[in-house]
Amino acid sequence: MEKPFDINALREILHQNPSQVNGKYTYREIDESTVYSELEDVFILSPQRLRDICKVFVKEMENGLKSDDCTLKMIPSFVTNRPTGKEVGTYLALDLGGTNFRVCEINLEGQSKVRLRAKKFTIPDSAKTADQSVLFDFLAESIAIFIKEYNINTENDINLGFTFSFPVQQTALNKGTILLWNKGFNCANSIGKDVVTLLSEALNRKQLKVNVVALVNDTVGTLMSHAYVDPGTCVGVILGTGTNAAYVESADAIPKWKGGPIKSNEMIINSEWGAFDNERKVLPWTKYDQQQDEQSTNPGKQTYEKMISGMYLGEIVRLVCKDLIERKILFGGISSTEMDTPGKFETAYMSRIERDHTADLTDTKMVLQEILKIPYVAPRDRRIVRRICELVAIRAARLAACGVAAVVTKMNRVDTGCTVAIDGSVYEHYPHFDNRMRDALHELFGMFSENVSLQLGKDGSGIGAAVIAALADK
Repeated sequence: MEKPFDINALREILHQNPSQVNGKYTYREIDESTVYSELEDVFILSPQRLRDICKVFVKEMENGLKSDDCTLKMIPSFVTNRPTGKEVGTYLALDLGGTNFRVCEINLEGQSKVRLRAKKFTIPDSAKTADQSVLFDFLAESIAIFIKEYNINTENDINLGFTFSFPVQQTALNKGTILLWNKGFNCANSIGKDVVTLLSEALNRKQLKVNVVALVNDTVGTLMSHAYVDPGTCVGVILGTGTNAAYVESADAIPKWKGGPIKSNEMIINSEWGAFDNERKVLPWTKYDQQQDEQSTNPGKQTYEKMISGMYLGEIVRLVCKDLIERKILFGGISSTEMDTPGKFETAYMSRIERDHTADLTDTKMVLQEILKIPYVAPRDRRIVRRICELVAIRAARLAACGVAAVVTKMNRVDTGCTVAIDGSVYEHYPHFDNRMRDALHELFGMFSENVSLQLGKDGSGIGAAVIAALADK
């Protein structure tokens, strides 16, 4: 069991060390290794802790498959077939899941080949928290712009797959009610309403001849897109602004399913794993996580997501830095408006700092001084901030690996293996994230970890929506 963060020990060290004058500022001289040791006690997870988390994760998945009244919603996606790679046709796909909204035209050519044209639209912050009609009218307007810009033939109705990356209670392949918002969204008059109906009404207001034939979670889309190329794909994961996972489950293992016999005897389940351990029973929840949670738009919810996804990692680092500044361990106790402002320390800065391999951490200094406006950043400060970034990111990768391990264990695929398709900016762009996940999987599975193939499923959610629309056409 990890030793708790010993603030009293740090205070004692502070008390024993008088202020030293550096020439630039006055700071409390604390041995760097002591600071690192205390922070590592907070953020480093032992192999046994990983196993404990994984065991609880599997149990929570089983509970969610029995009842809707559980933390993990384990939502049947109504997708009961995986692609063969031979599907053909042209479809529109929409991908709404975070900062950007994508409209795509996707041509499935068979032989696992895909042609894609796409355009990104940045969602105004005002639309993220306004009435639902504001958001869906923006989506419809974006589709209209895309159709016009790419001269898409609209004489006949166009079939569309809609990737909607927020918790939905799916009731059919093209029906699902919104359960809650996350990732900074919180649209009024939307909870409990059918997301396909909301989009269809907005499309009708724009007089667009578009049929929404499939409602797809981004993780389901990522799984299906990669399965179009690699039939061994059984899991789709998003590690980006937010996080989630979908996987192939045996129909016999879903006691709550009331939709009748399934010919394929398999159903893709959208786990909504971001809510794992909202009860705070097993995850290593720290005072920094608690502070972040309290200032979030959804306190008490999406506990797992807040510890591993891109929307939150930079804020955890900021809170740790702020704590050390207040204790005069960092920057001589001198902060800045930027460092004191929630959300100003972006996860992208962490990535940049971890990529800084210069001898004196020049790029780290630039982030802290020029972007975050810290007046003076000593070499020691830069090293401490870099270590904070490493520790927060290592914890995130190892916790993400726990989720993957739990899903693979639930499917009984540890021995036989499977491909896990992973999409999202954190997995794709954050340095060492992939390797840190693999290291944790090795600690959990030993030699069997080689059976679990982690693959980048880049931009898979849009293509997956088209693949599912094609299967719906059959």
